[in-house]
Amino acid sequence: MLVRFWGTRGSIAKPGPDTVRYGGNTSCVEVRSSRGTLVVLDCGTGAHGLGQMLARTSAPSRGHLLIGHTHWDHIQGFPFFAPLFDARDEWHVYGPRGVGSSLRESLSGQMQYAYFPVALKELGATLHYHDLVEGTLDVGDIRVTTQYLHHPALTLGFRLEADGVTVVYSTDHEPHTTHAAEGSRDPPSSEDRRHARFLSNADLVIHDAQYTAAEYAAKRGWGHSTVEYAVDTALAAKARRLALYHHDPTRNDDAVDALTEFARERAASAGSGLDVFAAAEGLVVDFAERAAKRPVRRRGQTARADPALLAAAHRIVIGVGDPRIERVLHDASMHEGLRLVRAGGDPAATIRAEQPSLVMFENEETEANVRALVHAIRQGGDGIDPEVPIVTVRTQENPDAQQRDAEAGVSDCLIFPFSEEYARARIRAWVLREAVHWKAAPRPPDEADRVRRLHSSGLLDSAAEERFDRFTRIAAALFDVPIALVSLVDGERQWFKSRVGLETRETDRDRAFCAHAILGNDVMQVQDALADERFADNPLVTGEPRVRFYAGAPLALGDGSAVGTFCVIDHRARNFDESQLKLLHDLSKLVAREIEIETSTALVVP
Repeated sequence: MLVRFWGTRGSIAKPGPDTVRYGGNTSCVEVRSSRGTLVVLDCGTGAHGLGQMLARTSAPSRGHLLIGHTHWDHIQGFPFFAPLFDARDEWHVYGPRGVGSSLRESLSGQMQYAYFPVALKELGATLHYHDLVEGTLDVGDIRVTTQYLHHPALTLGFRLEADGVTVVYSTDHEPHTTHAAEGSRDPPSSEDRRHARFLSNADLVIHDAQYTAAEYAAKRGWGHSTVEYAVDTALAAKARRLALYHHDPTRNDDAVDALTEFARERAASAGSGLDVFAAAEGLVVDFAERAAKRPVRRRGQTARADPALLAAAHRIVIGVGDPRIERVLHDASMHEGLRLVRAGGDPAATIRAEQPSLVMFENEETEANVRALVHAIRQGGDGIDPEVPIVTVRTQENPDAQQRDAEAGVSDCLIFPFSEEYARARIRAWVLREAVHWKAAPRPPDEADRVRRLHSSGLLDSAAEERFDRFTRIAAALFDVPIALVSLVDGERQWFKSRVGLETRETDRDRAFCAHAILGNDVMQVQDALADERFADNPLVTGEPRVRFYAGAPLALGDGSAVGTFCVIDHRARNFDESQLKLLHDLSKLVAREIEIETSTALVVP
């Protein structure tokens, strides 16, 4: 994989004698795989130079343009990207889909007659538009994972995997808490931890670093990171290289030098070998020597928006006493085509009746009451969806209280004052995440110890072994199922130590039925996945391998660590009786014993 920077500046282009070394053009990065797949990340003014280079070749160009969001500094180069005017060329254009607007409509807006002489429909190239939500998709031989970032506009970050290399493009992202932006080493919020997982083990992270902690107080809510946060998150993610990106337009080359040196010292003070550098126009990062050393995981494609789901009516239940906050939330919801419902005197009854896509509560004076309500929602029952996103609203940050909220089951926190535009972006991200996704399993309380125990076994990514394969063969025959698996649930994936009836070796953890099964002690049975709200939209159900029935027993080791499951799958709805469930449980104990043997051997010090 090869990465070349064409635009590194944020907010507005800043050409001139003081920005020669790092460049004055706005966001644009070229990525090429060893097989020739061309991906362009964002289409700021830097795209003009890239387009000119492509136009000088005699062959027609074909590529994929991934736009994180449609603020001007990320799309101003689109009308000046030369390949779009060549009738021989073909491009796929991807970007985030709103609740009521498409990517094509957004791009068309800046090319209206009042702003530009050429209309979008008059471009000569063959263009295909793809609206995206969070998920995964294949772009040629590059696997792309998308995730919503924290910005006043709905924004996606992109994780690209090909040739054994992982590159994450995460610009226009603001820390979820002020103390994280200011470089505090306190435990991060759940959303900041989620962001770090998105960057996990990347070979290169291209990350927004527009501000310093000292500058952040005056810029809060603008949707950008501090250099302290960029370094700390890359360290937490165990990334190998960090490119500081989206340089502030007021920062000249010397100031970028100073910022880079500060970032390197911060990484070094943490005892890390993280390679930190500032992105510069023309800089090339070539991973040719890494090609094919780490295979890309092939998974289902889930990032393409489903128009039927996006058109569905969505409701938000709010419990807010401050009229200023209620007015902003009302206007934001209305402009997104969402219906706002006041919680009233019995919030639980309102939630039960409305079945909302999002719940928002002011959480200043009534913390105990809100947490009691959150607990009741998370318990489910009486028609309440236990996985509905719950967002609290505060008028000031309180890290300790916000941590208690998160432990109680609160999904996120908004700090007022915030603009209507900011509220729209956050609401849209939560509603879309809820609308088009299945229910990913929460992390078990012993997650860190559980994963550590799994890694110590030495079984991950190991060769097939008869001592495990015999159990999957027996289960497939005994239960008359087409698929039987020994699934090991890693931090971000499930990997199959043994498999019958399935070609793939692993899937994302978010899609894994087994990630749910390890949360309990007994066999988890899903009689009909299409009738189960946790799994009905799961791509393993709607696509291959067409899971309809699932039964999985946790593989619990001697210390109680559930490192995976022994499971069986069918393409038709079924119902195991007690004797069948007991047999599956007994077989899982035998499989767990084999894992224990391997773990004990691996832990022996010669």
